[in-house]
Amino acid sequence: MLYKDQIEQLAYKLIANKSTVAVAESCTGGLLAEQFTSLNGSSKWFECGFVTYSNASKIRMLGVEANVLDEHGAVSAEVAEQMALGVLANSNANLSASITGIAGPSGGTSDKPVGTVYIGVAFKDDSTKSELHHFDGDRQSIREQSVEAAIVQLLRRLNG
Repeated sequence: MLYKDQIEQLAYKLIANKSTVAVAESCTGGLLAEQFTSLNGSSKWFECGFVTYSNASKIRMLGVEANVLDEHGAVSAEVAEQMALGVLANSNANLSASITGIAGPSGGTSDKPVGTVYIGVAFKDDSTKSELHHFDGDRQSIREQSVEAAIVQLLRRLNG
């Protein structure tokens, strides 16, 4: 487990608040869910994960609007936020995180270079927020940094 201390903090907060979390992942391919389920007892606070790598799966499984994907691209704040909201609409969780980005080594553009990642976090019946990150390194490093940033973002939202 890569981020044991942070995940344990997150688990403690979720259990104390009688909350559960679910995730939607694109460029991390399930790595966040894998890290969560590496912690013994995660079934008390982790609801489910969606790996929506293709645009079609983002639309079908999470309700991301096709026009938003067309206008902003899959790697955007708008899509990250719609993914986070889609998780809540399609699970029993009351907190969600989404990750969409370009892990590389190819796929980057001048506007969105490799390492560009958006992370969305949403509470049921509350606002949804996304953050833009620019990570360096190889594909695996970018994926791991994305997971860590999502955990940190979840902790910040739980801490108010």
